[in-house]
Amino acid sequence: MSNNNALKQTDSGIPSRSRFIVELILAFLLTRIPYISIPIKWFESFFHELSHGIATIVTGGIVSHIELFPNGTGLCFSQGGSGIIIAFSGYMGAAVWGYIIFLLATWREGIRFTLTLLALTLVASIVFWVRDFLTLLIVIALVGLILLPLKVKNSRPLNSLLRILALVIIVNAMASPVVLFGLPGQGDAAALAQMTWIPAWIWVFLWLGISCGALWLCWKKVIIKKEKFNEI
Repeated sequence: MSNNNALKQTDSGIPSRSRFIVELILAFLLTRIPYISIPIKWFESFFHELSHGIATIVTGGIVSHIELFPNGTGLCFSQGGSGIIIAFSGYMGAAVWGYIIFLLATWREGIRFTLTLLALTLVASIVFWVRDFLTLLIVIALVGLILLPLKVKNSRPLNSLLRILALVIIVNAMASPVVLFGLPGQGDAAALAQMTWIPAWIWVFLWLGISCGALWLCWKKVIIKKEKFNEI
């Protein structure tokens, strides 16, 4: 790749292969560092419960409220809708949200718009679905974390930070279902097993496959963009 093509790829907001790997390693490490990992788990939990809520509405149900807890877990209280789709959508939705955020993070010119859009999504959840004080504090903290980087004048670090956040959400979406192996009879996998007679471990591996697929699509985005610039 020529220097001009490398510069164009950097300006596009899409990372190089090596940068992507570094950001992925950072995402993994951030999920393992005490205290720092807590707000990161809140993000994954929020998109998990948001996905439950969206699935409820799409399948004709009503969302009462969502709750987020300091340990990174959450609940979505709803009535009606398709129980199978609602239960399945949580971990799957988190992975999909992570991939969507990664795609938006590669849009250099629209990075500030993207951060603002994510903040508005969080604010909308406060208006429609947050009913308790603890969840309110957690979501407000997430809004602050999203808006704080907007003070940075140079947009390049913003793209990198948002890509790392997206990868963190995907990594957590991969790790969270595994925890269900140690919680027999609890969680979305157990609920799906009761409704479908399909063993819980199959649902866990299906969620793992979806999360791995989301991560692979992020990598593919990097590879395809690199190949396009090589052709110039």
